[in-house]
Amino acid sequence: MPTIYEKRTYSVTVGKMAEVVRLYQEYGWPALEKGEFSKKLIGYFYSDTGELHQLVHFWRFDSDDDRRAHWKRLFSNDEFMAFASQLRPMLLKQDVQLLLASPWGPHP
Repeated sequence: MPTIYEKRTYSVTVGKMAEVVRLYQEYGWPALEKGEFSKKLIGYFYSDTGELHQLVHFWRFDSDDDRRAHWKRLFSNDEFMAFASQLRPMLLKQDVQLLLASPWGPHP
C-alpha cells in the first residue's frame, strides 16, 4: 500500500479565525505534541486568497490502517478532545480528502 496523504479542511465561521488560531496555539498544538500525534503532520495552513476562512492541515500515513489507528488514538485523547469541544462550535464544515502520491516528482 502506498503512502497516504490526508488533507483536512475546516471552514471557520467568519470572524472566528483569530479565536481558532488562539485555541490551537494554547491547547490544540500542545496536545498534539504531548501525545506525539504531530509526528505524522506535514503542516497546518490557513487561506489567504481564494476561499477564505479555511484552516487546512496535511498528514502523512504509511497505510490506511496507520491512518485509522492515528485518528482513533487521537480521538480517545482527553486533552485533545477538550480542545476539540471548544473548537467545533466555530467550524461550519469539515472536508477530508485522501491523496496518493504521483509516481513522479518530490513528495513530503
